[in-house]
Amino acid sequence: MDAIDMDAINVTGIRVYGYTGALPEEQVLGQWFAVDLKLWLDLSISGQSDKLEDTLDYQKAIAIVEHQIQTAKFALIERLAAVIAEELLALPLLQKVRVRLTKERPPIPNFPGQVQIEIERSR
Repeated sequence: MDAIDMDAINVTGIRVYGYTGALPEEQVLGQWFAVDLKLWLDLSISGQSDKLEDTLDYQKAIAIVEHQIQTAKFALIERLAAVIAEELLALPLLQKVRVRLTKERPPIPNFPGQVQIEIERSR
């Protein structure tokens, strides 16, 4: 089964305060980030067994996102998303991941919107 045909777990609404940004004050004062994940894997075994060890523990995926956002101090959100994706792909059974990372209030004058990037990575 390839990733296009594969089952997926969607984890949405992860919201974490972090210190990534190109401006020095972003890395000192911080800001809110939101993350949504799509985690591709084969769910057929766990769909039959009903056992956590046969699937991806999405609590671990959430913990990876939280840890990276809270501790990383990258200049670019692109780098933050890439590191999150790399760490997620180390989880057992995971074949592909999509990370949608939103900077909720970018420090851009007269811009009330958000900036969002989306990356996909696979093994």
